[in-house]
Order: sequence, then structure tokens, then C-alpha cells
Amino acid sequence: MAMAGLYRRMLPSPPAIDFASSEGKQLFLEAIQGGTMEGFYRLISYFQTQSEPAYCGLASLSMVLNALAIDPGRKWKGPWRWFDESMLDCCEPLEKVKEKGISFGKLVCLAHCAGAKVEAFRTNQSTIDDFRKYIIRCSASEDCHVISSYHRGAFKQTGTGHFSPIGGYHAGRDMALILDVARFKYPPHWVPLTLLWEAMDRVDDATGQRRGFVLVSRPHREPGLLYTLSCKHENWVGIAKYLLDEVPKIVKSKDFKDFGEVLTVLFTSLPSNFGEFVKWVAEVRRREDGDHSLSQEEKGRLALKEEVLRQVQETLLFKHVVTFLSSVNSCCRSMSVLVHKNELPDIAEKVCCQGARILAGKFDSSERFYCRETCVKCLKANSDKPVTLVSGTVVNGSIEQEVDVLVPSSQIGGCGCGCGPSNCIGIYPAGNDILTVLILALPKETWSGIRDEKLSRQILGLVTTENLPTLLQEEVLHLRRQLHILRRCQENKVVPSCRSKWCLPRVQMTWSMTESYFPEIKT
Repeated sequence: MAMAGLYRRMLPSPPAIDFASSEGKQLFLEAIQGGTMEGFYRLISYFQTQSEPAYCGLASLSMVLNALAIDPGRKWKGPWRWFDESMLDCCEPLEKVKEKGISFGKLVCLAHCAGAKVEAFRTNQSTIDDFRKYIIRCSASEDCHVISSYHRGAFKQTGTGHFSPIGGYHAGRDMALILDVARFKYPPHWVPLTLLWEAMDRVDDATGQRRGFVLVSRPHREPGLLYTLSCKHENWVGIAKYLLDEVPKIVKSKDFKDFGEVLTVLFTSLPSNFGEFVKWVAEVRRREDGDHSLSQEEKGRLALKEEVLRQVQETLLFKHVVTFLSSVNSCCRSMSVLVHKNELPDIAEKVCCQGARILAGKFDSSERFYCRETCVKCLKANSDKPVTLVSGTVVNGSIEQEVDVLVPSSQIGGCGCGCGPSNCIGIYPAGNDILTVLILALPKETWSGIRDEKLSRQILGLVTTENLPTLLQEEVLHLRRQLHILRRCQENKVVPSCRSKWCLPRVQMTWSMTESYFPEIKT
């Protein structure tokens, strides 16, 4: 009786060598002795088979992200946060990937969305020697993995374009181990590195561009300590277009004489819902037995946020923005988007409700949560500096939850929280620091149209990121990457999923000994 379908394929050998063969095992042992199989153990622990014939890119990326222990920030199933192919949908709809697969560029976009550090190289942007160096570096480490985009035809295999992670390297034979995610078709196998390069150095018919390889690693820290961009409201496309396309045109079209004039024109032209585009990242925790004390980990994270805020406020650009905002007439409607209308308790009330919703496991629920009361406090223990804490009692039906919002602060003015004059602090978020960081995040070429040479030099001196402190530089570059991803989404007519890590304000939840990152829900 004939059976429908296919059961595996014979691996063409040569040129490939089956990992489980006698020769493949010997190569493995020699590579271990050579120190170029260190990345293998993490990858093999999370090795998965692609769940759809066209999901090779998604399977490769989810496998690498899990091997790097990057927290997706949202649940997979039950209470578990875990990367799965079904969660990698922020750059291309899954139905489209299921039908046609995913391009090299969209895979890079997905890796960024997932919160990884990404370096991508097409073969016309690199050399085989560079590729070999990267393979050796990542194979000798647990902190970096390589995903290769290649054409199967070079190995005499059936099929065309394919993605798979590289599991190791044998220096003596100059061979790479491909952990083929299409395990229903071919097993893991060793291939000559030169032949793998040839397989990558082929044009993808769908895009007209060369294939290549992607280096994926953990970021030094969780991106977006203070600020992030949101695609949750429907007009994000218009705001991204204004910042990346219209601002350079405005700069080029007018004969500006001073920086204040530049700020006035740019910010009077802002879209009315601009305030929904730049979000602040809050940390929310469940209060246990009325205890307001902070753990050392919580103090450390809050101190890091406050250091970024301090670095923002020490820039010369910040001083210009503060001067500009102080001169704005508060009655001017066009400037209303620059000033926070809500006091901290009002803002925190919404964040407390969002946090309580997630803590209750009702992320997608339509149930109503509301804050019965909020209270702003300044905590100070021993010689520690004051910590601004907003406490809220959130009600959902007959259930009440006590939650706290930890707020970064700086020594810039009165806080109105009951502290003594010597301890008065300014509370973030505020329009001046948000606008400062956003201006820094704009591409350098934004200002190339300034006609006055003296003003052009002044602006470039204000917005250059090269000399910024490391924390602030990373914050600025994070926002800049978000802007560029939004532009790519706009150009490709892709709506980024608001569940992705990069486009959401995350509510950083802490309770017991667990640290988690969750996306904020707009109420």
C-alpha cells in the first residue's frame, strides 16, 4: 500500500558529513579539543524542528534567542515566557511567512524586535575571512550565535533558500556544523566553510539581494531603561514619517538664525498625538504585607535609571530645551503636547492598573480595573537617598491588589512628596528630558540642511552622540534603532506587532525574587 508524503531525505555526502556518522563524531571530538564547540551546548539544549515548511528563519531565531536566555517579556503558554515561532510576528505576518518564508532583512528586524544585539552581513558586505573569524569567535563562546542564510543547492540538497544556526567549527578541516532546523528532512551536518560561503553568496530571487549571516548576542543591558517608542496608537506611521521625513525638509526649507527658532518651528508642527509616541518605562511591583522597603536589586535598577536621567539633564542640549519650554506660553494649544497635563498620581494610577491586570494574569481581558486610591511617598532608609514611591490600591470586582510604582528622580526641584527642603527632588517623566533624548535620537543627517554654518556647527555639537556617557549613548541608540525599524515597517507596509519588545513601554514587574518585563497596556 502506497504511503502519501515524504519521510526524510538522504543527506548528499560528500560534500556534507552527517553529524552522527563515525567521521562526524570524530570531527566533533577534535573540535571540542580545539575549543570551537562552546556555543554548541546551549544551542543543542534548545534545538527545535521548524513547525512549518517555511518557518526555517523563525525556528532558527527562536532557538538562538532561547539559547541566549533572552526574556521575551510576554507569555508563551500558561505562565511561561518562552520564545516560540508563533511569537515572532512583529516584522512580517505569520500567515505570509507560512506561505513564502521570511527574507534576510525581515529576520534581522525580528531579532531586533526580540531584544537581541544583532550584526548582519550580506556576502557583498563582508569576506570569507571575516565570516571565518566570526564563526570561530561565536563557536568559542556561549554569548554569541551565528544564523546562516544559504542556498541548499550548493550542497546538492533539495530545496532553495534556507536558514539554520551554526553549531560549531573544526579548524583543521575548515568545516562548520549546520544545525539544520528542518530535522524532518536532513540531520545536523558538517560542511566545508568555503562551500557554505558559496551557498550564502547567492542572490535571493524574492529580494534581488545576496544572502548572508547574522550574529545574534545578548545586549549588555535591557534596552530602553527610561524611554521607548510606542506603535500602539494608530497614528504612529504619521509621527515616524514626521520625525524622519518632514523634519529634515523643514530644516532645509527655512533660513534659521538660532537654535531656539529651530525648536519653535519643529515643535509647533508636532502631530497632536505626539505624546502617545514616546513612552516612559515604569517599574511596578506587588506590595507584600504592606512592606514598602526596597531590595538591593530594586535599588540597583532604580539607581541605573536615575543615572541615565542625570546624564540627560547634564547635556547642553537639555539646557536649551528647558530654556525653550520655559518660554512657551502654557495657553498655546499647539504646545500642549510638550507638557504633561497629568500629575504623577494620575499617571501612576494608570500604570498601577496596568500592572495589576498583568499580575492577575488578565493581560488580554476586558475586565475593568480601577485605582481606589494612590499615594505619593518619599522613602529614605539610613544614608540612602530618597526614593519616590507611588502606592495604589487596584480594584477588580471584589479583588483588591496593593501595588507600588518606583519612580526615578533627580535633584532638580521640589517634588511635593513631603520630604524636607534639602531632600526635594524632581520627578520624571517630564517633557524636557523626553524631548532632549528624542532630538539626540534623530539621524545626524536630519540637520544637514541648516544653511547658517555657525548654527550648523552649534547643532551638530549639541546632538552628537560620540561623546555621551555610555548609558545615555545606549539609550539614545536604542531609540534611534526603533525609529529606523519603524521606517522600514512603513516602507514595507508592515504594521509592527505591539507585543514586540522594542515598540512597547514595558512595565517592569518585580515580586518575590523574580524580575520580569511586561508590555504596558493602554487603558
